Amino acid sequence: MAELRLSDDGLYYWDGSRWISTLSPDGRWKWNGSAWVPVTGMVAPGFAPYSSYQQPATPRVPTPWTKPMQYAVAAWYALSGLYALSLPFWMSGTMSQIINQSIQRSTAQNPEVSPPPAEVISSMTTMMSGVLWLAAIFGVAISVVIIIGALNRWTWMFYVVLVLLGLGSISLPFNIIGAVAGSTALNPYSLPSWVSWLSVALGIPSTALFIWMLVAVIRYGPWAMSRKVESPAPAWPAPAS
Repeated sequence: MAELRLSDDGLYYWDGSRWISTLSPDGRWKWNGSAWVPVTGMVAPGFAPYSSYQQPATPRVPTPWTKPMQYAVAAWYALSGLYALSLPFWMSGTMSQIINQSIQRSTAQNPEVSPPPAEVISSMTTMMSGVLWLAAIFGVAISVVIIIGALNRWTWMFYVVLVLLGLGSISLPFNIIGAVAGSTALNPYSLPSWVSWLSVALGIPSTALFIWMLVAVIRYGPWAMSRKVESPAPAWPAPAS
């Protein structure tokens, strides 16, 4: 028998007129000239899995509500940041009054117990002032982030603002009742009436902004931006010649 002439890679042999593959159709066997031997050390060609077509997301476009809503949210939280920054200046005296009222009430209910020393009361007042300053700084930081998010139309920020305003809207009826009723269970420490009415005055525009944003997200989407719908251009008939 004539010696089998193989190609350099061993995948073909010459039959005298043409090159013929030495591999079986399934690629698992190889012809060595006298017998089929199993193929070892060869990796079957890989095929990239078919990826289903992903329809591109439809972009959102601004509506006439978008810019006014952005500016309204930014302005509201700019005002909220200033309000938070002012709290330590005018709430310190109110917090001292609340602490003194608590001590007086405890002393009246337990006359056999001596009231705390003045140093303890002073330490509690100082601590409450520090808490107010921390709350003010935290409130200003949140307001700045919300303003940036509103001006940049961050989608997640829209929903954060919607939740915050919604929670504030829930407390509005209780603030109104507390302002009208004065010293009640809702206002056990007899806070100045102007504090309660200030909460009401701030709660009304906050609730109005919440309702507007809720209507906008239902009608259009976040930041009142609707999805752009591409409609095919009408096919006009060719002019008659």
